[in-house]
Amino acid sequence: MDPDAPTDWQAGALPGLRAALADPDGSFAAFVVDHPERPGALAALVVGTLEYRIGGPGRPASGLLGYVFSVATDPDARRRGYARACMDELLEWFRERGAGHVMLTASPDAEPLYASMGFTRDTTPSMRLYL
Repeated sequence: MDPDAPTDWQAGALPGLRAALADPDGSFAAFVVDHPERPGALAALVVGTLEYRIGGPGRPASGLLGYVFSVATDPDARRRGYARACMDELLEWFRERGAGHVMLTASPDAEPLYASMGFTRDTTPSMRLYL
């Protein structure tokens, strides 16, 4: 994380985050570890959602998949197992809800963690369009 990056987006994102976490359909989850040396701060955070996709070859018939879209660890709290603990909880949350597989985008620094948890590199390239 860039300590000089703007943070004004955070206040605007907070209402949507609160609404998603309170949604009774249960398709959004966040798991956190509080920072042990800084009360009120997070050491690690993992956020994911359940998504429906039409089943097909290599995809579960149920159509449910988990998508991990945010993983963050405070720089001074790295290498303590906090992100792994949060990921373990999120993966269990996905299993309990019937997700057939889980997708994420990994930075080169984070890829060893995900590989150690059983994730493999996907062969389908990802593309994006901003609207």
